[in-house]
Amino acid sequence: MNLSFFYESPPLPLAFYRRSDVVQIAKDLLGKVLITNMEDGLCAARIVETEAYCGATDRACHAHLNRRTKRTEVMFAAGGVAYVYLCYGIHALFNVVTHEEGFADAVLVRAVEPLYNVELMMQRRKIYKPNDYRLTAGPGALTKAMGIQTIHYGLSLQGNQIWITDGPPIADEQIISSPRVGVDYAGEDALLPWRFRIAGNRWCSPAK
Repeated sequence: MNLSFFYESPPLPLAFYRRSDVVQIAKDLLGKVLITNMEDGLCAARIVETEAYCGATDRACHAHLNRRTKRTEVMFAAGGVAYVYLCYGIHALFNVVTHEEGFADAVLVRAVEPLYNVELMMQRRKIYKPNDYRLTAGPGALTKAMGIQTIHYGLSLQGNQIWITDGPPIADEQIISSPRVGVDYAGEDALLPWRFRIAGNRWCSPAK
């Protein structure tokens, strides 16, 4: 695939993001292509791992009980924008806001498979083996590789800086579901099987 292919790939329609079932959207994002167009270049990668977070009713969600803070405010926007936050004061994590305005649902993108401009991804990550899964396996790793930062908080995914385009569909039998990572504090909600991976894909982050 050449550069023009990705420049010309249209973003997913807003209707894709504004559906009410965040769990289904998290599954549907598998196989889609994340494209970033930053000052130092364009990169593209296939989404291979996601996690769903279901707004007010999910104790693992930042906006549980409709908690509105400076950080979570964008989660209440209509679906189709980026929710990027800093984890442990180090890693910027990229989430896709879903549902209609007023519902704080989001999907965390946890891992991607490099498709275009892996050289730039390696420079950003300071990893110089193109087939090293650590390059983009894990939510903090992929954002650094793709050039996504907290300055992209609230950015529309319909623009020309960060967008997601269509890709080959992933069959249900190819999807592994398991509990989400790092949400033990969420009680019973920590057991929800809302982490989704493409079976056998080497770019997924390590299993729990």
